[in-house]
Amino acid sequence: MKITIVDLREGGAFSSRMEAKDGSMGFDFAGTYTKVVKHAALESALGDRTLLVEFITAPSGVTVRETFDAEPTHSIEQQRDGWQAILNRFAHHVEARG
Repeated sequence: MKITIVDLREGGAFSSRMEAKDGSMGFDFAGTYTKVVKHAALESALGDRTLLVEFITAPSGVTVRETFDAEPTHSIEQQRDGWQAILNRFAHHVEARG
């Protein structure tokens, strides 16, 4: 069972399960929104780490930029590649909905 919780407000919680398409690996992803700026940014606390998601509007579309505190278990490159893969899937989903 896959449960996703999103309480999109400052102090609200989020929780979801991230998994590889083939089911070979996965992890739970949860935190608390610390700042919500409509159509501009989301800041979150992931335990003792932070995440900033910015939505940057330009004539050609919207750029989504994520800045995060790395965790100690995986290399920075692995984490960056993982976040990029998530963003790429999100872009594919949005573009398919046209």
